[in-house]
Amino acid sequence: MSKIEEIMPPNLKRAIRKLGHDINTARRRRKLTVAMMTQRAGISKPTYLRVEKGDPNVSFGIYCMVLFALGEADRINDLLDISRDETGLLLDEARLPKRVHPPKQPSGAL
Repeated sequence: MSKIEEIMPPNLKRAIRKLGHDINTARRRRKLTVAMMTQRAGISKPTYLRVEKGDPNVSFGIYCMVLFALGEADRINDLLDISRDETGLLLDEARLPKRVHPPKQPSGAL
């Protein structure tokens, strides 16, 4: 077991395994062979098979190339869409000042 697998929370492991399963299903729905996917994604067969297993040690870039090969690369744009980042928006709102004062005039100003 790799270091990342040792420290990775179980819910993330499940999510990556689900992604691998979903990639496998999407490939079969499109009637694409593993060989076709490896060629389109520019990766080796063993690496691709690790993707379909949901291996967390495979780089994010490889997963992106596999999504590209499936015609689903645009989905990457929504991974952390800041316009829907509820935690970030709440933090920004909490930091807003209660009052806004006009800027001070420099001394000696006319």
